Amino acid sequence: MDINTILAELGSAILQTSWLERISVLCGITQVILSKNNKVSNYFFGIMGILLGSYVLFESKLYAEIVLNMYYLVMSVYGWWFWLSSKEAREQPITYSTKSEWLKVIGIVVGGFFILYFALVHYTDSDVPVWDAWVSCTAWAGMWLLAKRKMENWILLNVSNLFAIPLLIHKDLYLFAALTSFLFVMAIFGYLNWKRIVKHQKTNYA
Repeated sequence: MDINTILAELGSAILQTSWLERISVLCGITQVILSKNNKVSNYFFGIMGILLGSYVLFESKLYAEIVLNMYYLVMSVYGWWFWLSSKEAREQPITYSTKSEWLKVIGIVVGGFFILYFALVHYTDSDVPVWDAWVSCTAWAGMWLLAKRKMENWILLNVSNLFAIPLLIHKDLYLFAALTSFLFVMAIFGYLNWKRIVKHQKTNYA
């Protein structure tokens, strides 16, 4: 498939999307931009995008994706609460993961992968259970780290994005592949921006 065909199908996909889907995508983009700039309001737009996107997924009968969205919703609400309620988080909101937290991340990724793979193989007609499970479990871990204000959230989220892009193209979902590519780039800038913030925090608290 050449680039002109891809661009033509992408344009067609954008025109055919519902307003709910477009607003959901816009909320997702806004959430990432605000998150990159360390703004607590990122959670509001993230939650709105999840709720609107879940309705679109329900209309499309993509029930497994709704389950994943519900996880995102819970982690977003938790992250919002953690950020607003924790005095320590407000004073020094961004830190690197400890060994204990890395073990939890490994548990989320490994445990989540096998649970999702088993469910996809035995209870759905998925033709990409390995890729689908991997994209989801790494995203789960990234969202958990984001809620905890950990630097490494960007790494896990981009591992998920990196595998999600070809998966979405394989499924002919060019609009979402383009969005995920944007999120991939934004996550790189987010990591670099957070790194500068951490350096600034260390200078202030030195």
